[in-house]
Amino acid sequence: MKLHHVHSWDLDPAAAVALQRSLRAHLILTDQIGPVRRVAGVDVGFEAGGGVTRAAVAVLRYPELDVLETVVARRPTTFPYIPGLLSFRELPAVLAALERVREPPDLLLCDGQGIAHPRRLGLASHLGLLVDIPSVGVAKTRLFGTHEPAPEARGAWTPLRADGEVIGAVLRTRPGVKPLYVSSGHRIGLKTAVAYVMGCCTRYRLPETTRHAHRLASG
Repeated sequence: MKLHHVHSWDLDPAAAVALQRSLRAHLILTDQIGPVRRVAGVDVGFEAGGGVTRAAVAVLRYPELDVLETVVARRPTTFPYIPGLLSFRELPAVLAALERVREPPDLLLCDGQGIAHPRRLGLASHLGLLVDIPSVGVAKTRLFGTHEPAPEARGAWTPLRADGEVIGAVLRTRPGVKPLYVSSGHRIGLKTAVAYVMGCCTRYRLPETTRHAHRLASG
């Protein structure tokens, strides 16, 4: 898999922050996405007391949502846990997993943030830029921004805002359960991102992509 915007992973936190600010200028937040037949869920867990990063990729057929392929890759953890800089801790293993996927997916749904991030470069945006695949952040919790209560109806959402702009959607995937925080990663607009997340949700709060990837990542 060809990488774009290649950079070193051997960075201290200050250099990582500076790199995020540089990379954000390259993000495309409008739809540059073709037909989606292979959608991949991306999730990360840790082993050996955090010393080993375990990345999982689950590729599903879309819209049927049957599993086509799963991959797990492990790499030594070399970056500390710092909120807002998780991509530097997790992406080396994710990239290793994606390298082993037989056919590149058409869309990545990542357990993490897209542009709903203080520097607009969460894990989903960072990953989408590196592999040049449309990507969406699908987070279980809010990292950044403010919002009104999400409507209760399935598929309804309210904007997540920061600094006078909409940076994501607080999406109710199932009535009576907590919403998800969806944001554009790269090469996809917010409304399209929400539509694909809902297209991957069945009767659960989380999309099937995340559910399959999480099981693999958490072992």
